Amino acid sequence: MAYSRLVMKITKENLWIYILKMLMARPMYAYEISTILNQKFGFSTAKVTVYVVLYKMRREGLIKKKEEKSVLGRPNRKYYSITKKGKLEFLKGRNFLQDMLNKLL
Repeated sequence: MAYSRLVMKITKENLWIYILKMLMARPMYAYEISTILNQKFGFSTAKVTVYVVLYKMRREGLIKKKEEKSVLGRPNRKYYSITKKGKLEFLKGRNFLQDMLNKLL
């Protein structure tokens, strides 16, 4: 039980840091982010949760959104990319986690 709570707190309750890490490589759309979360980090979350987190991150200025017109009748895609503020917050978060891990070793 305690272990399950730890995993939940470090993963699903802190999606922002995982999303920022992925966006450092390239801009992505929400569905793609959700899929790669599972592939790269080994946990999944509801698609709507990713959208909620993206909305909050945009409001905080950590990411920005750009809509691209699609061809052949496909829906337009909204791509998210990391901002300078987002990069700084990612580094602060990563450093915090590293410090905590070092204290536990």
